[in-house]
Amino acid sequence: MNFKSALGALRIVGILEGISFLSFLVTMPLKYMMDITAPNKIVGMAHGVLFIAYVFLVFWASTETKWDLKTKFWAYLASLLPFGTFVADAKIFKPTQESLKSI
Repeated sequence: MNFKSALGALRIVGILEGISFLSFLVTMPLKYMMDITAPNKIVGMAHGVLFIAYVFLVFWASTETKWDLKTKFWAYLASLLPFGTFVADAKIFKPTQESLKSI
């Protein structure tokens, strides 16, 4: 994975976005059970920025790689589901990157 292509950047941002999404499993109980709001604000801001970057990079990578509508749909849907970006990386992004290397 590298930032030299839109697909490489998408893979990295996808992993970070998935981690930020799962970080809410820690920060939400802190916020609502212990009234500690600072971690949730930090994770929320990071997650928001990474989510927007992910959506932008899916658009960019899909235009470069000419994904069909079904592949684009699953890539976008992955951003809304827990563990979705990890599955998208394994099932969509990594195979696409490997097929581009063989060309």
